[in-house]
Amino acid sequence: MKALLIRDLRLAVRAGGGFGLGLAFFLIVVVLVPFGVGPEREVLSRIAPGILWVAALLAALLSLDRIFALDFEDGALPLLATSPLPLEGIALAKALAHWITTGLPLAVVAPVLGILLNMEGPTYGWMLVTLLVGTPALSMIGTFGAALTVGLRRGGLLLSLLVLPLYVPTLIFGAEAVRRGAEGLDGVTPLLLQGGITAGCVALLPFATAAALRVNLR
Repeated sequence: MKALLIRDLRLAVRAGGGFGLGLAFFLIVVVLVPFGVGPEREVLSRIAPGILWVAALLAALLSLDRIFALDFEDGALPLLATSPLPLEGIALAKALAHWITTGLPLAVVAPVLGILLNMEGPTYGWMLVTLLVGTPALSMIGTFGAALTVGLRRGGLLLSLLVLPLYVPTLIFGAEAVRRGAEGLDGVTPLLLQGGITAGCVALLPFATAAALRVNLR
């Protein structure tokens, strides 16, 4: 599993489809928002948590179709399926590699880009924590969606349509936790709910992903 994780990390960095593309898209969205809504500091500060979370969610979508597609095209996926490592472990390793190359960089960069949206002091910490807690769920859900659409022509669009509705609860609780924390209210409750979603995804979706891969590899 460790060897597979290192291999996927190297492929993601070399191909530029995970790390660089996601961060570039994230930066472009955050930079363009003030041009669209105006330069008013109060407006930007109020919408900053939601904008950053939506931008992170969309940036995570960009590299989902590459999770299994490259291995399927070069014939490596059937070989992985027959390896001693179970498909559940393969799915978990793929999701972890996606999170390290996409979710983790987005979580680290988001508070820095929040300066462009005039985020207030307490908001930076909440934004970092919610993204660290929520982005693993995005990667795990995306891995499941990628397994469902692997081998399909133009599967990227179908993948987005399948995954986006499943992303909504993580988005809602993440943005709500940041908003409450910024206003001095209790943000722990939505954060715990978000953490519960992530824990459930990590516990259950590797098995669902493995089942989807078995069906598509028959």
